[in-house]
Amino acid sequence: MFRPLPDSSEGPTVTVFVEGQPVEAYVGETAASVLLRHLGTARTTSISESPRAPFCMMGCCFDCLAEIDGKGSTQSCLEPVRDGMTIARQMSARKVVAR
Repeated sequence: MFRPLPDSSEGPTVTVFVEGQPVEAYVGETAASVLLRHLGTARTTSISESPRAPFCMMGCCFDCLAEIDGKGSTQSCLEPVRDGMTIARQMSARKVVAR
């Protein structure tokens, strides 16, 4: 369903890890687009746990929240991929840890 535009699939790639699996991504692509291409969803809601996908792709709606490099509640549509980046869907609400 989601695939890069023809001219965006040219150029250098990096390897990111989507839920532990190595995935090739294009330099300049966002973590949200990688999640959409490989998993179809970005997270689940905190109440009904229904799947959600990025909506606006520009940082306004928060439907793309994911865990990126171990940090939860990150807007994946605003995060360009980096070599070695880890991306995981955020399932339900982020866990709060007291310090």
